[in-house]
Amino acid sequence: MDDVIRQWTDQLLDSGGALSLLLGLLAMGLITGGGSWRLLRNVITIGHEGGHAVVALLSGRTLNGIRLHSDTSGLTLSTGKPTGPGMVLTLFFGYPAVSLLGLGGAALVSFDMARQMLWVAIGLLVLMLVAIRNAYGVVSVVLTGGALFAVSWFAAPQWQAVCCLLLSWFLLLGGLRPISELRTKRARGRAANSDADQLARLTGLPGGFWLGAWYVIGLAALVAGGRWLLLIPQL
Repeated sequence: MDDVIRQWTDQLLDSGGALSLLLGLLAMGLITGGGSWRLLRNVITIGHEGGHAVVALLSGRTLNGIRLHSDTSGLTLSTGKPTGPGMVLTLFFGYPAVSLLGLGGAALVSFDMARQMLWVAIGLLVLMLVAIRNAYGVVSVVLTGGALFAVSWFAAPQWQAVCCLLLSWFLLLGGLRPISELRTKRARGRAANSDADQLARLTGLPGGFWLGAWYVIGLAALVAGGRWLLLIPQL
């Protein structure tokens, strides 16, 4: 029985694109499942707030801290000019950051750099940990980084690639769901201070415009990243 399982596993790992498709479907299941999404959405929030933080620093703002909450919401605080391109870019790049991280992950996996992807992700989480300002945020980042470290340290190269494939799919697909959730909340009048509404007040462009822009970026990342992931010949 063990030989049969081992043979089946080897065939699956050698299939490349077929395995990637299965992992993509698994990621979709995790995203659409209520219980799994409530837990794993914390990973999406980490990427979202990390995007705000990185762009705030790149635009010359001072990063004051990041808070991650148990309801999977988050808050990135920065100081600087309250209007202008720096503030607009900081607000804008929270939602696209998740999809862009997934796209970067897909590129690294497709070039057989799964281990490098894991260490880049761990490094980013370590840097983010310095900016976390609440206990739940610390726990979320440490657990996420610990899981990635365990894979990078203990898993065989093929299984590192499997985990990176799944993570890339999860980020590419999962980056779109919060945009849909925000659209629903705005339609019900429950998100007056969302990123889209703050951008609307800063720029005069309606919140729907920013939602549309995030959808376009997310879908483009999914198409490009998905193509890379599905063309992997074998692991």
